[in-house]
Amino acid sequence: MFHKQLFILAHQVGDKNFYPTYKKLIQNQWKSYEELKEEQEKQLRHLINFVYRNVPYYHKLFDCLKLSPDDVIKIEDLEKLPILTKSIIKENWDAFKPINLNKMKYHAQSTGGSTGNPLQYRLLKYDRFLAGALLYRGWGYADYELGDKMVFLAGTSLDVGSKPFAIKKIHEIARNLKKLSAFDMGNADMKIYADIINSFKPNFMRGYASSIDFFAKYIEEMDIKIYHPSAIFTTAEKLYPHMKQRIGNAFGCEVYDGYGLNDGGVSAYECKEHCGLHIDAERSIMEIVSDEGDQVSCGEGKILATSLYNYAMPFIRYETGDLGEITDDVCACGRHTKILKKIVGRDKELLITPTGKYVHGAAFYNDIIGEFKEANNIIECQIIQSKKESIIFNMICNNNFNATQLQNIQNIVKKRSEGWDVEFRVVDKIERTKAGKYKFIISKLV
Repeated sequence: MFHKQLFILAHQVGDKNFYPTYKKLIQNQWKSYEELKEEQEKQLRHLINFVYRNVPYYHKLFDCLKLSPDDVIKIEDLEKLPILTKSIIKENWDAFKPINLNKMKYHAQSTGGSTGNPLQYRLLKYDRFLAGALLYRGWGYADYELGDKMVFLAGTSLDVGSKPFAIKKIHEIARNLKKLSAFDMGNADMKIYADIINSFKPNFMRGYASSIDFFAKYIEEMDIKIYHPSAIFTTAEKLYPHMKQRIGNAFGCEVYDGYGLNDGGVSAYECKEHCGLHIDAERSIMEIVSDEGDQVSCGEGKILATSLYNYAMPFIRYETGDLGEITDDVCACGRHTKILKKIVGRDKELLITPTGKYVHGAAFYNDIIGEFKEANNIIECQIIQSKKESIIFNMICNNNFNATQLQNIQNIVKKRSEGWDVEFRVVDKIERTKAGKYKFIISKLV
């Protein structure tokens, strides 16, 4: 009880609406899809009116398309608008600034880990807490309760390794969790992680799928006795069936996959039926669309996101860079949300240092971008490793990128691993996979 009250208090200090919002979301999960869609579309109409009146990019876009806010009142009407790419956002950065931004409270954020195409954006303070409330509800599908003990094994995209030590300790105490870095995954590091888990005895674990799978493989190979949490939540990358099985075997518990991104506001979580991920409806609209941008009700396609509350930088039909499969199946758990059957493409790889230490690619990249102040000057980036002693950065940059910035990145990389021989290649194009997505990390060693 103490940890639950402390957990709630810590969040209420950040936003007094957190706990009332969380309790409302808990009730919402049993609403019919029709009720949820009606509420989504009510908020969509509010958002569309807002952006037309306050965001220059959208005002110009609607006028060019000869549309008025009254033309986009339902989810199906979103097809009238073009897909929004990161390139469009970067090229029109100033036009995405609401005229009343000075009245808003927001956080400066940056993407980059999952696609290698970094983007700076603003996230409204309320939207961030709404994301947290939805996350906790999603964990609740596996019986998580606020304040339960949790261990994170991840990088900066999950807020691991991004804060000074004192701030990290405060977060760990207030939220009853331990943060383990996916950046440090040598054998000695993982032995320490196992000791921490056996001592802390967490109710749940959460982290990058590949990091937890790699840790699970280490536990099995070293025959280490490990405490069994009630469940493990994976996120941020594709969870393959063999990974799910190995993680479940190593930790003696069920594994629940999750999907979400703050820049688009979409999220989805697996329940005990394990038939797919329940798509949250309260914060955003998720569309699965064909290559032509037409909405797909059952089948595979691009995942688009429309964040319904991020007035500080509204993205409508934002291309996430992920591919997903949606189904019209109804889950037996009693929740009536749409089901994301699987994430078709979303994977990252591990890198290895000259000393044999394994490093999570996304954690490594996010650490670099987190320190690099000119991230928007990198259009795309890909890291390739074919030898332990070296890594290659393929980078597409805009005209503002210069030698000084390149040196800054090189210095940051050296701080992460002194031993690597790092080669930077400024290229015109990065090859895509057959699915149309380029691999952010290509490791020929792991």
